[in-house]
Amino acid sequence: MAKRRFKNKKVRYVAIGAAITTGAAVATVLLPSANAAEEKTPEQIMKLCERTKVLNGKNQSLEDFGGHGIAGPTFESDTCDFVETKKLEFFDGPTEKVSIDFPNCEPNATKPTKAEFKWTATVGQGEGKYTATQQGAGGGLFGALSGSWLKHKGTTDITVDTVTAGDSETIDVPVGKVLHMEFTPKMQRMTGEWRVKINANPGSFAVNPTPEQNYSAPEVVEGPVVLAGAAGAPGIADGEPKPVLTDC
Repeated sequence: MAKRRFKNKKVRYVAIGAAITTGAAVATVLLPSANAAEEKTPEQIMKLCERTKVLNGKNQSLEDFGGHGIAGPTFESDTCDFVETKKLEFFDGPTEKVSIDFPNCEPNATKPTKAEFKWTATVGQGEGKYTATQQGAGGGLFGALSGSWLKHKGTTDITVDTVTAGDSETIDVPVGKVLHMEFTPKMQRMTGEWRVKINANPGSFAVNPTPEQNYSAPEVVEGPVVLAGAAGAPGIADGEPKPVLTDC
């Protein structure tokens, strides 16, 4: 009887060992799914986009983002494209005073006086939600958006930091009034998302296979509407200049 009990006990040990082995096999099968594309923050996605091989259809070099074939950083994704998800919007920017005051406040003044002056307005180009005006040698992600801007009427290269508008004018200032000029720039807003792709890797003897990975990050970019300059000159900011009169 004792031998029989011992023998049964041995069988149970074998069964437990088989269950453990089976569990290990199941765990091994589940490992590839654990390596699937993990969630990334928009900032991490933008880094993958900035260091991509092909940005908005244009091949990049490592030098475009400060990379190096030996010292790094190297390419971190295969493609990155900006896709518009909403129609381009136009709106008025903030109004600013763009000239000094021209008073006609003399106690014995009886008629309007002419104010002759030049006014200049500088409009900041702005930045995107995640992209900056200058990133790397090629203008980076913000520069890559210039092609998208150019598809729309009244827009131009957005890699410049600022655009200006100005004019020379002569305006009558009524008695008892102070004149100054204000300028309201015309602005535009482009809404879309950056879509990053990392191709699947079939793996090799020393490298595990990885599936294709896709990420996206929303983007909103605002900048001034820019009119074409004359004879190849830089474009000027579009907007509405307005003389403003106040009491002395």
